[in-house]
This record gives sequence, structure tokens and C-alpha cells, in this order.
Amino acid sequence: MVASRQDAWTEDDDLVLAEVTLRHIREGGTQLAAFEEVGQRLGRTAAACGFRWNSCVRKRYDAAISIAKSQRQQLKKMGRVAPAQGTPEVEAVALPPKRQAPVTGEVSKQTDDEEQQIESVIRMLVNQKELSRRLRQLEQELEGKELEIKELTEAHAKARRELEQVRGVNDDYRALVQIMERARKLAFLQEEDSSKAIFKMDENGNLERVEK
Repeated sequence: MVASRQDAWTEDDDLVLAEVTLRHIREGGTQLAAFEEVGQRLGRTAAACGFRWNSCVRKRYDAAISIAKSQRQQLKKMGRVAPAQGTPEVEAVALPPKRQAPVTGEVSKQTDDEEQQIESVIRMLVNQKELSRRLRQLEQELEGKELEIKELTEAHAKARRELEQVRGVNDDYRALVQIMERARKLAFLQEEDSSKAIFKMDENGNLERVEK
């Protein structure tokens, strides 16, 4: 018995469910057989697969279901498909009004065309899944770039603040140097003035130094 899983269905799970169910529709399989096959492949119960198909996935594949039904009818007319006994088919389909059966070549050509159509639908769904995956990847890359830009902007603002602080310190330093230079010059001039001796003549006619 397949264990029941509680995790969410992914796009890949839905795609497997759609592919298997469409194949059973086309080949005259039963709903239970389709869901049991999907359950074995995904590790889910047949009931869970049936609920997922009826509640969510089926509505996205209306065109593919119509093509698969048409293929089933053509295969039945050719005697290549017989409905299973004792279990309901995947989709109940009303028989069309009785009409003249087409020749074998026309039936074969129509069947081939419909098979190509359903394969095109499946390819389109696969491409859509790839586009969705690529879109999520681009969104993640965009979020990463936005975060990087934010970090660079904050780093730039911080660097500007630090630069302004450095400029302020440099201005203060230059002002201090200028003050110290003026003080040094003033002290030098005062020292130079104090070193000049002053003399005067005494009563005897001798020169003597006068202290300041």
C-alpha cells in the first residue's frame, strides 16, 4: 500500500498526474487505474491523486482532455481499444450519432493528427513549466542584485561620512599648524629682540650694558 504523503504538490507532480491521466483517457483506461499508477510513481494514495485531479489539475487540461477523448473514440472504432469491465472510464463520453464509418486511411490520418496535437499540448505545458522555473530564477537573481545595490549604497554613504570626518580633521590640523607656526615666529622674534644688547656711557666715559 502506498504511503500517504502530506507535502504540497509540485508542478512536476501535477505534470506527471496530467500525462498519466491523459494517456489513460486516450487508451480507454479507468480513473482508478490512472490514479493508482500516479500514486505509485509519486508515493501518494490513489484517493489523493484523484482529489488533486478533480479539484485542481483537470481544469487546466480541458483542451488536452477533448483531444484524448476524440482519440479514444477513433481507436474504439478501429477496434484497438476496449473499455475496461467493472470500473468507470476516466471520463464518461456520450456516443456520437450513428454515421458512416470513415475509411481506414482517413481514421489513421485523423488519429495521427490528434496524437500530434496532444503531444503539442504536452510540449507546451513542459515549456510553460520551464518558463515558470526560469522566471523564479530571474526573480531570485533580481532580489540578489537589489540586495547587492542596497549594500553598496549603504557602504557608499558610510564612506562619504567618513570622508567628511577626515576632511574636518584635516582642516582642524591645518588650522592648528598655522597657529603653531605663527606662535613659533612670534617666539623667535621675541628671542631675537631680547638678544640685542643696549649700552650707555657712564660718567667716566665707559660703555656699560643696560639690562632690559
